[in-house]
Amino acid sequence: MKDKSQHTIRWGIIGVGNVTEVKSGPAFYKVPNSQLVAVMRRNAEKAADYARRHHTPKWYSDASELINDPDVDAVYIATPPDSHASYAIEAMRAGKPVYVEKPMARHYSECQEMLKVSKETEMPIWVAYYRRTLPAFLKAKELIESGVIGKPLMVNIKLYKEAGERGKKPDEMSWHVYPEIAGAGHFFDLASHQLDFLDFVLGKITEVKGNAANLAGLYPAEDTVSGTWKHESGVIGTGSWCFVVDKNSVADYIQFVGEKGEICLPCFLHGKMKVITANGTEELEFENPKHISQNLVQQVTEELLGKGKSPSTGESAARTSWVLDELVKEYYKSQ
Repeated sequence: MKDKSQHTIRWGIIGVGNVTEVKSGPAFYKVPNSQLVAVMRRNAEKAADYARRHHTPKWYSDASELINDPDVDAVYIATPPDSHASYAIEAMRAGKPVYVEKPMARHYSECQEMLKVSKETEMPIWVAYYRRTLPAFLKAKELIESGVIGKPLMVNIKLYKEAGERGKKPDEMSWHVYPEIAGAGHFFDLASHQLDFLDFVLGKITEVKGNAANLAGLYPAEDTVSGTWKHESGVIGTGSWCFVVDKNSVADYIQFVGEKGEICLPCFLHGKMKVITANGTEELEFENPKHISQNLVQQVTEELLGKGKSPSTGESAARTSWVLDELVKEYYKSQ
C-alpha cells in the first residue's frame, strides 16, 4: 500500500471500456495527487489506443502484468462484474488497494470473499457508488437529516426504461442482460445505484421481499422487478423496475415521504429535485461534474493519502449486493 508520507497515488485501470472514457477514467489523472500510469484491456490495440489518447505511459493486455507493475500503487477495476472478484482479490493479495465498478460483484457471496481478502491483506476496497458524492443526492440527504420533511416514513423508487434490445440478435446485446456476466439483468446495473443511495441516507436495509419476471422474452435475465423492504431506521421502502416499457411510460424517480412533506428526485435522467412542504413546492437544480465519478475518485485518493474518508466502502457496497440478490432470488431459483 502507498506510503502515506508520499503525495501522489499512481493508478492502474483494468478494463478501459466505454465507462472509462468520460465517466471515470479522466478523473484518475485530473484529481489532485493522482496519476494514471497504466491501463489494461484484453485487446492490445484498443489498450494502446486508450493509453495514447489519455496520455498514459503504460498499457497492457494482461491484467496480472498491470497488477504486478511496481509503478502502480492502486487498481481501478472497470470490467464487467464477472471478473470483479477475481481481479480485486489478485490485486489485494499483491498489496494493491482496489476501487471497483458497481455492482461490487455478481452476487453477495463474491462480495463476502472480497471483503475476507481485504481483511486478510489489510488492503482497502472501495466501490464506484459515486452518487454518494454528487450535489443533488448530498442535498437530499442534508434536507432529510435536517428535518425539512419531518420524520421519514417511506421511500418509493420507480424506474421504467425502453428496451434497447428489441430487434437485436443475442450476440448484438450488451453483457448487462446476461446473468452469468452481470449477476442478473439491467436491474443489477441500475437499481444498485438507487438502493446504495438509500443505504447512505436511511441506513442499511434489514428486510427484503421481491418478485421478478421476464415478461418480454428478449433476453435471459429478468426484465421486471418489484419489491418492498425495511431500513434499520424503520423507514419502509417500495420499488418497481421495468426495462421493456413503451417510450411514453419511461419514468425515473426516488421519492422520500415524511410526516411534513416529501422530496422527489431523478436518479438517472437530468431533472430537478422537488421539495414539497407546507410552504409549497420548491424546485432545485444541480450540475454534476463532467467526469461523474471525479468527486468519489478524489475522496478515495485522499483516503489513500491519509487525508479523509470515502463514503462508499466495500462493506456498504456488499450490503447493496445482498439486497439486489434478495429481490430477484425467487426468479433465479426457478431458472
